Amino acid sequence: MIRIVKLTMAPERGADFETLFAERQEAIRHYPGCSHLELWKDRSHAGVYFTYSIWDGPESLDHYRHSPLFAEVWAGIKGWFTGRPEAWSLDDKTPRLQ
Repeated sequence: MIRIVKLTMAPERGADFETLFAERQEAIRHYPGCSHLELWKDRSHAGVYFTYSIWDGPESLDHYRHSPLFAEVWAGIKGWFTGRPEAWSLDDKTPRLQ
C-alpha cells in the first residue's frame, strides 16, 4: 500500500521539518511493515511537503500511526502546520513484466 501525505507548514519551519525528518527517517523506514519512505518538497509552493511511503497494508500503517514513534514525530511538527494535512492510501496497479 502506498501512502502519500501532503503537509503544508509555515515556510520558515521548512528547515526544521527537514532536520526532524532526517533524524527520524531511518526509524520510520525500519518500522515493521514499512518498506520505503521518501520526503518530497514542492518546487512552487514554499512550506509544502509530501511524504511517500510503502506499507505492507493498512494494518501496518495503523500500527505505526498508534506508535510512540509517530506520536513523537507528530508532536514535534503539528504546531508548524498552516493547512490541514491531507493523506491518500493507494494501491499500485502498474502491470509488471514477467
